[in-house]
Amino acid sequence: MEEEMIDSFSEAYTMNSGDGYCSYSKNSSIQKDAIFSAKELITQTIVEKLDIKNFSFNIFRIADLGCSVGPNTFFAVQNIMEAVKSKQYYAAGVPGSFYNKLFPNSLLHIIHSSYSIHWISKVPTEVVSKSSSAWNKGKIHYSSAPDAVTKAYAAQYQKDMDRFLCYRAQEIVQGGLLVLIAPARPNGTSHSQTALNMCFDALGSCLLDMVNKGVVDEEKLDSFNIPIYVMSLEELAEAVDRNGYFTIEEIREQLPQSAKSDVILPWTTVSLLCRATLEDPVKAHFGGEIVEELFDLYMKKLEELSSILRSGKAVDLLS
Repeated sequence: MEEEMIDSFSEAYTMNSGDGYCSYSKNSSIQKDAIFSAKELITQTIVEKLDIKNFSFNIFRIADLGCSVGPNTFFAVQNIMEAVKSKQYYAAGVPGSFYNKLFPNSLLHIIHSSYSIHWISKVPTEVVSKSSSAWNKGKIHYSSAPDAVTKAYAAQYQKDMDRFLCYRAQEIVQGGLLVLIAPARPNGTSHSQTALNMCFDALGSCLLDMVNKGVVDEEKLDSFNIPIYVMSLEELAEAVDRNGYFTIEEIREQLPQSAKSDVILPWTTVSLLCRATLEDPVKAHFGGEIVEELFDLYMKKLEELSSILRSGKAVDLLS
């Protein structure tokens, strides 16, 4: 199975490093809130579902699979450690894509991943091919694109989730626990009415404005796409069923309300979060000279479309 799953091409996307104004560390409070909001449910699941008395081990191994920088991963692991009553731990970073194998077989007891699996391993090849019916001309995401583009993204997501679950099935011990937290699309909600996708569409419209002003090359825009797919609960359940190695013990479409859940985030915060997440790929593709103007336009665009964007649907999925 492992040889069949290996893909020689997988793109890498990094968040803004450091602790500056536009860093991911300073602009990932939404992700941090999700980790802490899920703490009680994760603790309850570990207590009820993880029978550590049946494990033959002297070491309890936990892995957090993500693509961020900053302290959020430590918060997530600390929550799990408290639930299993560990007294100390050793941390190690393992490079590589979580859509490939990262650890030896039957090594891990708990695998945790928060706000990561909506990143697909790469932009579908056909959406940047001029000869393809799925060529995503003039857009940077699939949500308001033709059906062929959406289907290409969905197919890449399905392939990636199959790989993700197959490798995790190899790495986790029998009876171990896989915990996933991800931004999701409510069942029955269209991609174009999903809040996160609407924000990406707004960024794409800013780039198109810059093309019309002659600041950005049109072909550069046509070849740039964001490798994010917002799954629905149904799609995740289908992926687990296809995999066959895991069962869904519990799934929630909404995390318990956090202290900040009733606060409407200012568009400045949303803009900075998007910049902290996407600045590196934007720089790599378009050059660093457009970044300040792009995200200044983006904040203004968010404010301009405020009433429309506030109508977008979103849930945090915990399984």
